[in-house]
Amino acid sequence: MNTSTEPTAEALRANMVQTVLAAGYARTEPVEHAMCIVARHLFVPDATLAAAYADDAVITKRAADGAALSCASVPSVVAMMLDQLDVRPGDRILEIGAGTGYNAALLAHLAGSTGAVTTLDIDPEITGQARRALDATGNHQVQVITRDGTHGALEQAPYDRIIVTVGAWDLPASWFDQLTPGGRLVVPLRWRGQTHSVAFSKEPDHLRSQNLQLCGFVPMIGQHGEQHAAIDDAGDVTLYWDIDQDITPADLHGVLQRERTEAWSGVTVGAEEPFSGAWLRLTATEPHTCRIAAHPTAVKTGTCTPAIPARSPAIAEGDSLAYFTYRRLTSNNTETRRSELGAVGHGTNGHDLAARLNDQVRAWGSHRTTPPTITAHPPNTPLSELPSGLVIEKEHTRLVMRCE
Repeated sequence: MNTSTEPTAEALRANMVQTVLAAGYARTEPVEHAMCIVARHLFVPDATLAAAYADDAVITKRAADGAALSCASVPSVVAMMLDQLDVRPGDRILEIGAGTGYNAALLAHLAGSTGAVTTLDIDPEITGQARRALDATGNHQVQVITRDGTHGALEQAPYDRIIVTVGAWDLPASWFDQLTPGGRLVVPLRWRGQTHSVAFSKEPDHLRSQNLQLCGFVPMIGQHGEQHAAIDDAGDVTLYWDIDQDITPADLHGVLQRERTEAWSGVTVGAEEPFSGAWLRLTATEPHTCRIAAHPTAVKTGTCTPAIPARSPAIAEGDSLAYFTYRRLTSNNTETRRSELGAVGHGTNGHDLAARLNDQVRAWGSHRTTPPTITAHPPNTPLSELPSGLVIEKEHTRLVMRCE
């Protein structure tokens, strides 16, 4: 007789939490306990139990072209951001991006009976689903509002904690204004083609980063700060840059067929070692840092061979370009394999750009665990009053990046 049974939701949830812990997240007992208690499968009823408790995103709404519009985020990323948020019992919390309601339920558990949670989203279909899931799981106290997240929720302000669960290119003034002095904002912020979840603390006239973690999120509707264009005839290689950058795609069209330079930094990484910190450092030191993406056809033909074809840093200046790459130095054995980081340059100044890119790779290689500090200031702050560092202009914010 076959007496085998499928794993229960409780067993799968316990396995999920162990996976999250093994990834280095849910570092505090309250976050771990919340993830053990809140039943994720009740917020994604169309998913199987196995999918609900896998360390993966569950897409809950797609656009006509198949692009994800809303999802339940990867559990390890959820835990990572909750670690950054550092919720205390009694906190008043605002969540931008209601999603499935799962994150709001976790926040409600962390804030306790003396706290308050408000979650909002621009899409009434999403807020309706979140409201039903929260009610069905006994989280009637969570306020759900349908609204553009850039406006916040003044009627429930001020907040001790604000968490943004959609990708943001800018920081609206409302988020700063509705945060208590010393409060914390955690936001997946995008600049120079990459996204980091940044934990900001509120100081009297600006925000200061306390922690940065690499991540990726569905972008917030209505923020259009990033541009892109193909730089080859076949359309197989695309450059992405921000609107404040002096980058002209017409000047770069065909650059990959011009003079080519390979340069190597001497910095190596193991098979499992991340090197995203090199990109992060570039954003704080090179004003023309952007992102390059190469279709597999371009990689196969050797036209463009970035380290990660879909997303790698580049420096684009005038009619020249250099992008981040690597070469394998040792065998295919993942335990011993090492790769050297470097750059490929094209165009009149490609050699110089590749050298500059490698300079920052070497600087990162010497201080791999020390990320730049980011401060966020109102857009009308005079340059003379900003701290030293590289200034990144956004519509509602002036970011200052500084390597310590």
